[in-house]
Amino acid sequence: MVIVDKADLSGGAPRVQLRKQITLFHCVSIIVGIIIGSGIFVSPVGILQNVQSVGMSLLLWTVCGIFSTLCAVCFAELGACIPESGGEYMYIKRAFGDFLSFICLWINLMIIQPVGTAASTLIFATYILRPVYPDCEPPKIAIRLIGVCVYACLTAINVFNVKWATKVQAIITASKLAALFMVIIIGILWIVKGNTSNFQNPFANSDYSAGSVAIAFYSGFWAFGGWNYLNFLADEVIEPNRNLPSAILISMAIVTVVYLVANVAYFAVLTPHEMLLSSAVAVTFAEQTVRPVVWIMPILIAISVMGSINGSMLSMSRLFFVGSRNNHLPEVISMISVRFSTPAPSLIVMCILTITMQNFEEIFYLIEMMGFGFATVLTTTLAALIHLRWKEPNLKRPIKLPVVLPILLFLISTSILVLTVYQKPQQSGLAILIIACGIPLYLFGTWRSKPASIQIILDNITVFIQKLMYVAAEDEDNSKTLNNDDLKI
Repeated sequence: MVIVDKADLSGGAPRVQLRKQITLFHCVSIIVGIIIGSGIFVSPVGILQNVQSVGMSLLLWTVCGIFSTLCAVCFAELGACIPESGGEYMYIKRAFGDFLSFICLWINLMIIQPVGTAASTLIFATYILRPVYPDCEPPKIAIRLIGVCVYACLTAINVFNVKWATKVQAIITASKLAALFMVIIIGILWIVKGNTSNFQNPFANSDYSAGSVAIAFYSGFWAFGGWNYLNFLADEVIEPNRNLPSAILISMAIVTVVYLVANVAYFAVLTPHEMLLSSAVAVTFAEQTVRPVVWIMPILIAISVMGSINGSMLSMSRLFFVGSRNNHLPEVISMISVRFSTPAPSLIVMCILTITMQNFEEIFYLIEMMGFGFATVLTTTLAALIHLRWKEPNLKRPIKLPVVLPILLFLISTSILVLTVYQKPQQSGLAILIIACGIPLYLFGTWRSKPASIQIILDNITVFIQKLMYVAAEDEDNSKTLNNDDLKI
C-alpha cells in the first residue's frame, strides 16, 4: 500500500515512501478478486469449442487449476527468497540481468496488462448494457464508451486513495463469490433432480489433438490468471515470507474448487450445444433456471469483471513503478503523488494503453495474444528459478521446492508456446512483433552517454510532468526531501 510519511523520525521534511500495510486477508482478497473475473463466465465456451466434450472440458479445468497452483507455488519460493515488489520482473533481473528483465517488463506493459484489461473492460461493458438491450447486441460505440468510463473511474479510485481500492476489492470479491455460489447451488439442485444426462459418456467426440488442447488451455489459463500479481506488492505485504505463500495456496485452493464445481453446475443445466451458442454462460444458465430475475446475472458478471480489473490495476501499477525505479521505463513513472501518496503516473500510463487496446474487438483474439505473452514471461521466470538454484545456491529460501518441479513446468510451458506459434500464427506473430519493438527502446534507455541536448529535453519533460501531476520520486532515506520549487529529486 503506498502512503506518505508526514515527517521523518528526526523531525525533518516529509518523506515519500512505501509502507507495509497489506495483511494476509487483503492478500487473499486481492488474488481471489483478480482471478475470479470474466474468465469463469467466458472461458467455459473457449475451452469447450476446442476440446468438444464435457469430460475433456472438466479435465482441462482441473489441469489448468493444478498447473496454475504449481506455478504459483514456484512463484511463492521466489517471492519468499526475493521479497521485493516487481514479481517476475525482479526474479528475471536477478537471474539473467537487465535485458531479459526489460523484455519481461515490456511484455507486461504492452501485452499482458493492456490487452487483458481491454478484454475485461469490453466484457464488463457488454454485460452491464445487456439489461438495456435484452433483444439485441449492444452498440459497439456504447460498449467502448462504457469500457473507457469504468476504467477511468477505477484509475481515479486508485490514484486518489489505495485504501479505497483495497476496500472496493474486498467488497467485490465477496459479491462475485456469492454469485458463483448461487450458480453452484442451483447446479447441485439440478443434479439432485436427476439432470445428469450431460455426464453420461462425457468424453464422446473429444478432440485430443495437441494444438486444440493448447489453445483451450489458454482460455482456462486466462481464467486462472492473476495468481502471480501479489508478488508485485511484496514490498507492501506484512511478513511476506509467511503471508505470500499462505495467501497463494489459500487463494488457489478456493479458486480451483469454485471453478470446477461451477463448471459442473453449468453442465448440469446446459447441453454442450447450448453452451457453444452462448457468449455468456452464466446468462444462459440464468435464463434456463431463474428467468424472473435473469436481469441480475449480467450485473453480477459486470461486478465480477470490475473487481478483476481493479485488482490487476492495483498490482500491475507497482510492477511498472519498480521497472521505472530500475531505469527500464521513464523516470516519472516511478514517482508518487505528493498529495495522494499513490503511483499516479504508472496508473495513468496503464489507463492510456488499455483504452488504446480497446480498439481490438474480438475477445478471444485478445485472450490468445495475452496468453502467449504471459506464457513467454512464465517460461522465462521458471528458467530464472532453475538458474538461481545454480547461480545462488546459498540464497536463503524459506520455501524450497524439488528442482524437478520447475523443470517440468518449464518444459510444459515451452511446449505450449511452440504449439501456439503453430496453431495461432497471427496472434503469436503480433505478440512477437510487439516484443521485438522493445529492443531498440532498451538500447536507447540504457544509452549512458546521451548527448547533453537530448538529456536536457528528457529532464525538462520529466519536470513538466511532475509539476503537472504534482508527483515526486520516492525517498529512499532521510536525506531526500520534497522541494516544491524543483520537484525532480
